[in-house]
Amino acid sequence: MATTELASWYSAHGRHDLPWRETRERWFVLVSEVMLHQTQVPRVLAAWPDFIGRFPTPEAMADAGPGAVIEAWGRLGYPRRARRLWESAVRIAALGWPDDLTELPGVGRYTAQAVLSQADGQDAPAVEVNVRRVVERVTGRRLADREAEAAMVEIGAPLIGRDRLLALMDVGAGPCRPREPRCQECPFTSRCATRGPLELETKSRQAPFEGSFRQRRGEVLARLRAGPTPIALLDARALRSLVTDGLAAIDDTTARLP
Repeated sequence: MATTELASWYSAHGRHDLPWRETRERWFVLVSEVMLHQTQVPRVLAAWPDFIGRFPTPEAMADAGPGAVIEAWGRLGYPRRARRLWESAVRIAALGWPDDLTELPGVGRYTAQAVLSQADGQDAPAVEVNVRRVVERVTGRRLADREAEAAMVEIGAPLIGRDRLLALMDVGAGPCRPREPRCQECPFTSRCATRGPLELETKSRQAPFEGSFRQRRGEVLARLRAGPTPIALLDARALRSLVTDGLAAIDDTTARLP
């Protein structure tokens, strides 16, 4: 049954001041979604103004080249996202936006649906990690992808499209957080099947960054963002993996951004 509880909660508590929510421009929405994937909002907020200022259009990013995009990406993490975003910019600048957004490099079903709902006003259900947690807790069971989309539509009513996505996302980032949920503040508390974590929720934790290969790659990439560097001064295995991913290039005895 549709209720107005979510709409009222979102009006009062939604994160309406996030700068990428102030636009319906496709490019801005796509950039924000790529930046937010696996990265916390405060870190994206810090990087957003300079990044979007340097690359306000797909054409600007395509012309800048992958090295400039990777450099501007800074310490946001998972720099392959920056490379894929540049590849998408090249595709859009050359051929325009495809009818099927999943044809863009690195764009999966969620990101495509999120762009359509936020920029194009389509009623496209888009399920990311926060939305999934909310709908699975409310229904009280694990859901396959299409089941989660259907549950999102039902649970999010009467909101549709953009407002439904952002409202459920904000509930998941706020009261329905992964650990220590604040159920008394949640708009779904009266009809939630679990009123807290599902018994089947897995509490997976990312491997420690300190001492990891990710850290080694990050250290090499940080050196390359500062400028071309002799190969002899770099972690050879980490450098090879960056070259394989298109995040670094080698000229004779020197490594650089691509």
